[in-house]
Amino acid sequence: MAHKETPQDIFKRVITHTARALSRSEDVEVSFSADGPSVSGKRIGLPHPARALGEQEVSRLRGHADAAALKLAYHDQVAHAAAMPEGPRARALYDVAEKARIEAIGALAMPGVAQNLTAALTETCEKKGYARMTDRQTAPLADALGLLLRERLTGLAPPEAGQGIADLWREEVQSKAGDTITRLIDRLDDQKAFAEVTRDLIRDLDLGDELGAEPDPSDEDGEEPDGADQPPPDQSQNEDQDEEGGEQQQDTQRGESQGSEQEEVQVRMESEDTNPDDDDDSDVEDGTTPVRPNFKAGDGDGPAYKIYTRSFDETIGAEDLCDGEELARLRSYLDAQLTQLQGVVGRLANRLQRRLMAQQNRSWQFDLEEGVLDVARLSRVVIEPLAPLTFKMEDDTDFRDTVVTLLLDNSGSMRGRPIMIAAICADILARTLERCGVKTEILGFTTKAWKGGQARDAWMKAGKPANPGRLNDLRHIIYKSADAPWRRARRNLGLMMREGLLKENIDGEALDWAHDRLLARPEQRRILMVISDGAPVDDSTLSVNSGAYLERHLRDTIAKIEDYSPVELIAIGIGHDVTRYYRRAVTIVDAEQLGGAIVDKLAELFEEEPKAAKMARSKPTKTNPTPTAPSSSRIGSRPVR
Repeated sequence: MAHKETPQDIFKRVITHTARALSRSEDVEVSFSADGPSVSGKRIGLPHPARALGEQEVSRLRGHADAAALKLAYHDQVAHAAAMPEGPRARALYDVAEKARIEAIGALAMPGVAQNLTAALTETCEKKGYARMTDRQTAPLADALGLLLRERLTGLAPPEAGQGIADLWREEVQSKAGDTITRLIDRLDDQKAFAEVTRDLIRDLDLGDELGAEPDPSDEDGEEPDGADQPPPDQSQNEDQDEEGGEQQQDTQRGESQGSEQEEVQVRMESEDTNPDDDDDSDVEDGTTPVRPNFKAGDGDGPAYKIYTRSFDETIGAEDLCDGEELARLRSYLDAQLTQLQGVVGRLANRLQRRLMAQQNRSWQFDLEEGVLDVARLSRVVIEPLAPLTFKMEDDTDFRDTVVTLLLDNSGSMRGRPIMIAAICADILARTLERCGVKTEILGFTTKAWKGGQARDAWMKAGKPANPGRLNDLRHIIYKSADAPWRRARRNLGLMMREGLLKENIDGEALDWAHDRLLARPEQRRILMVISDGAPVDDSTLSVNSGAYLERHLRDTIAKIEDYSPVELIAIGIGHDVTRYYRRAVTIVDAEQLGGAIVDKLAELFEEEPKAAKMARSKPTKTNPTPTAPSSSRIGSRPVR
């Protein structure tokens, strides 16, 4: 019996064909998941369509698909990276300008696409809460600039939900950069020329010190290697072969010799050329955990962070990484361990619950002439029929709608008791916060393979260009989404017990990913807690870039969030001093202390004024200027782990 297509199936098929037509590529794959819209290589990710497909829902999904397809058709990642500014604020302006250019091309050519993009933009504005932003301290300049550029390039006014933040910045942007924006209009079809004028726009907005070196025209004319979507190599940062060899790990699995550092690098490269497809579990089974080399202080500023290719990265739900039967077995194992610790952690969770519930305690006003009928005093009416009815009314509470994200380091050095305790604490904390009406999201980050995986294979096939940037396949795991109830997601946490899951850790990009997910949430207060046991380490990336490459990017990402984002950031380091990275952080010596640290830091945060409110009150003055991001040149020592 043939399967009858549902309206959702038909809609998905139409979306897929339309995306391929707009992107001008038959190789484009469209997938639907619980995550937001995304583009990775030639793969487009979209949210699942609702069962009841209304007109507004259809337009929004089509808008996200159209935006992704237009990016595949009109965006050249090599040219984009060649002119990329170094500073985080300038980089944000540069990215939104390119996005506005891509979508303007489609909107001007096709009115239907323009309507779809507007519907998707309206949803984004509503999710990010632009309507609640009433001053420049809470309204990001980058987001406002994106709306203003869209208005000038297409003639379409910002959606009602985004009109407020556009108006907050309109006068300043127009007075400083109005003429430069006019120059952008004539360069819509030339990405390189558009990028050059965008850099002038960034200078006009007083962020020229974050631009870095001017792009080299010879780099932009180079051809992109097949199978890779990487930026051009930065020839100014070629590393000495001896220094690069000093940061290679010893590959005991292939019996590499212990000769000079230069010979060690050569042996490793030859070994990977002949064995590009290592089994993910082989290193774990043989006990070959990568050595964590120490960072040296004073490495200085380096090139802007680049990504060789995103084609092999994945964001995946825990339930999709192994079958249900194995997840149930792993969860049973975790439950067995939970019985040993749940007494201690449970008491801490109860303490947190009491603190949170105390802030949500209801208070009522009685004996009012209107409001909610006070049924407790109806007995007076029975006794005295002529007695008037009395009413009551609940007082407002200051407790804000809140979401908490736990971002867990899933690197190989967390193997054993640290990852088990992290999973147990996340489990109990999610239950506790859910009882208090606080939504919780649990995320994990690692890589798909040791030593680079498919990204490194593509780099080697392309001739091993110098300074390729991040050179590994990311794996970001969603154990529990914010909207999923704990009872449905509890089994997923058992995945952390799976042998072979924990590999390398690239903290900066994971932090950026979790932060972006939080920004899309509608809650008034958003808290991001990072739990890690070491500095970012990926042997494949560090072997072909400067030694502090990943750490520098982590510092830039943290500075961007702490200085300019409404998200409140906390970090807990297990046997690793994270206070040198994060302003609000605590370091614990033993994983057994993790539960207490999580509860204490969250309790402190809930008792403080939300960061968004503080940002709204702290308007910049001559004596209190807007804080600037800390320099990324402060490189501390990194412990071996």
